[in-house]
Amino acid sequence: MTSSKIDSNSDNENHPNETFTGSLLDRVRIVLVNTSDCRNIGSAARAMKTMGLTDLVLVDPLELPNGQAQALSAGASDVLNGARIVKTLEDAISDCGLVVGTSARSRTLPWPMLEPRGCGEKLIKEANEYPVAIVFGRESSGLSNEELQLCHFHVQIPANPDYSSLNLAMAVQTLSYEVRTSFLVQENAQYANKVKSDDEEYPVIEETERFYSHFEQAMKKTGFITPNHPGLIMTKLRRLFNRARPDVKEIKMMRGILASIERAAKDKE
Repeated sequence: MTSSKIDSNSDNENHPNETFTGSLLDRVRIVLVNTSDCRNIGSAARAMKTMGLTDLVLVDPLELPNGQAQALSAGASDVLNGARIVKTLEDAISDCGLVVGTSARSRTLPWPMLEPRGCGEKLIKEANEYPVAIVFGRESSGLSNEELQLCHFHVQIPANPDYSSLNLAMAVQTLSYEVRTSFLVQENAQYANKVKSDDEEYPVIEETERFYSHFEQAMKKTGFITPNHPGLIMTKLRRLFNRARPDVKEIKMMRGILASIERAAKDKE
């Protein structure tokens, strides 16, 4: 890949075959093709950084980032300075296993389409395996048909059809947000699974039934349930606890509380 960096002191490249130990967001690349106004590049860098993305590649920009781009990056100069500049889209995506191209209009050649939410989910899922990319076209005309055919999927932001004029940074912000949302969902799921495996053990039916019997017995002793007219109290309580699905520790805690209630009721007799 023939490329240069705006920041000449940074020249590390992302190789898909190397062991990856960073954040999945580091593997999501934003590619801007033939951008005509460098201020849009600065604004796009800002949009990326707010969502935790850092890998920016510029394909043959008409205007190289300058002081105006730095000003518009508003604190995201690290993303802007780390951007690589390449000659062709092929150079920008050669190491990517999944490439999604942005398209603002229907094309004569049908292509697999993704919604923005599905796009974020797919990118994060496949970023576990290799670098992935979202490609944004020219401000005035978007991506050419030839460029779109280099992409595995196309994504279209469902903006107001009466006024769908999104500028480049807005589009980058929207899709970067979807990527981050999917990343956080995956992170939270992994954390929840870890907590569950470490801390939670659900009771078997026999243990649960003993709990319900204990609960009913304690409520009868306090007079909350009348033996001759129990009504639907236990049915409703079963429904409540089924929704909550207490684990073994919580069931034991509840039975301890019930035992305490029973002792207090006995002392009053």
